[in-house]
Amino acid sequence: MASQSFPKASRLLNAADYSAVFDQTHFKVSCRYFLILARFSRDANTRLGLIVAKKHIPTAVQRNRLKRLIRTSFRSLEPFPRHLDLVVLVRKGADKTHNRQAFAQLNTLWADVALKCQKTNPRPD
Repeated sequence: MASQSFPKASRLLNAADYSAVFDQTHFKVSCRYFLILARFSRDANTRLGLIVAKKHIPTAVQRNRLKRLIRTSFRSLEPFPRHLDLVVLVRKGADKTHNRQAFAQLNTLWADVALKCQKTNPRPD
């Protein structure tokens, strides 16, 4: 069960962390329902932040379901690039997707992030 945890070291915790990603985005990947902003950081861990707006996803049940799916797909990644801060924004209509469809789209986006990270990484790991 410990491997499925989401510790504080893996999260963006405050407004300054989120602002840094928004202000200094190195690259982004997107699909119809999700947008991922990525920024290289000095932290050894890859950290994840979620933005699921009530304006786009009106019910709390659906917002929580999508956040749970994003965290689960993020944790399921084995060899993922380090030194990244990521923010996932959920777009309007994502609450209409089934779990498998959303999970497949997220896995595709994570692969795109890893590919872009290899192309633009300023420091070799």
